[in-house]
Amino acid sequence: MTFFQGFRKNWIRPALFFGNNPISLIGGALTTAAGMTLVAFWVVDVFGHSGSTNPYLGILVDLLLPGVFVFGLLLIPLGMGLHRRRVRAAGNVPSEYPQINLSDPIFRRGIEFVCAATLVNFILVGTASYRGVAYMDSPNFCGQACHVMYPEHTAYQLGAHSNVACTECHIGSGVTSAVSAKVNGTKQLIEVIFHRYPTPIESPVARLRPAHEICESCHAPAKFVGDKFIVKTSFADDEHNTKTQSIVMLHLGGRDSLGRLSGIHGVHMGHIEYIATDRSRTTIPWVTRRNDDGTNIFYATKDAASGIPKGERRTMDCIDCHNRPAHQFATAEEALNRAMSAGAISPDLPWAHKEGLVLLKANYASQDEARSKIPAQLLEFYRTQHPELLSSQGAQIKSAGVALATIYSQNVFPDMEVEWGTHPDNIGHNSYPGCFRCHDGDHTNKSKSADNITNDCAACHNLIAVDEANPKLLTEMGTQ
Repeated sequence: MTFFQGFRKNWIRPALFFGNNPISLIGGALTTAAGMTLVAFWVVDVFGHSGSTNPYLGILVDLLLPGVFVFGLLLIPLGMGLHRRRVRAAGNVPSEYPQINLSDPIFRRGIEFVCAATLVNFILVGTASYRGVAYMDSPNFCGQACHVMYPEHTAYQLGAHSNVACTECHIGSGVTSAVSAKVNGTKQLIEVIFHRYPTPIESPVARLRPAHEICESCHAPAKFVGDKFIVKTSFADDEHNTKTQSIVMLHLGGRDSLGRLSGIHGVHMGHIEYIATDRSRTTIPWVTRRNDDGTNIFYATKDAASGIPKGERRTMDCIDCHNRPAHQFATAEEALNRAMSAGAISPDLPWAHKEGLVLLKANYASQDEARSKIPAQLLEFYRTQHPELLSSQGAQIKSAGVALATIYSQNVFPDMEVEWGTHPDNIGHNSYPGCFRCHDGDHTNKSKSADNITNDCAACHNLIAVDEANPKLLTEMGTQ
């Protein structure tokens, strides 16, 4: 007897005999279906161009499907062992195990069951996997299923990019990006399971894809924009919520028809590098700009005068100023001024701005507590301080309380330690350093061939009106 004949007689035939039971057959079908689905994903991932690069795909391909595969493998020997025990207990162990013969109806039925179950399982597992990947590509999954991302998802829904899927900006293309995304997604899952995730969720500035791969797929950085007219409305903390407006003409510029660079966008479209010494890129002690002729101009603060400081060295792009393009969190003042300007909180309600800021900046243990206390405390303020307003402006007081609670719930998340000002916005310089990270007057020229980094306001904008009650220009334009 040859080795193959002995192996078939002593191992294969007994295994097929004892494996002909429901548990082992189901295990075989699960293993085969999961294996076929895994191979399909691998083929698409390596050779295809339409596979998903969702970071959570690694959870499915690297954890769930292999888990189903291994579970099916474990069911096969488990079923064989149980069947063998039952056969021995009944004294029905054959002296010679049946031949592998398709004409045997028992053997044939087992094969038919495995094939049918494998086909059904493959359809179910494949469809569920595809639907799972499609769902994991959606913003609802990123922001709702992953509950720790709730603050970012809330800001995303309110922003100008709410129609852009999360994966469009956060996940790159290619094998390297796909592998990195899947590893990162699996890591995030483990952090959530074991409650090891950071609070607040850190801004992914160090891992974010460069602007030419994300922003510039929709926005044309070289387009000449020219100037932009901005009107900002504010309210004072006096009884009448005195309304003032500021008018700014931003010199956005760009590249004009002659190829000349001008304005904010134009100047910063040149090759500029900087070194940031903190994770949020707020402290920038060293900057270099490359001229068209290939020469470099170096700027540094007094602290960095002795040499190039240690830190992250980065080539400047859109994200360095537009660092919160899809997840903006307003300051309390900004949010309240916008709400009052839009009429969500009536500017005619005395002391609405002052008391609104007090309530927004108070400490609350949770958003639920804020939603309950803010309207109640606003009502209590008017009941005790200005009871005469309850009858004449009771509806406005109630509406203001709801609006204040909404403002709070859109910007502050105590359970994730997201407070007012947790995530700085580098556009402008009113609420955060922003432009003044470099344009602070302290970045002096080290190459002796050009001026220092300017801190002249007129270089970026002209102030047409500053906190004026009724700007004449707006009246002449017919907007007042």
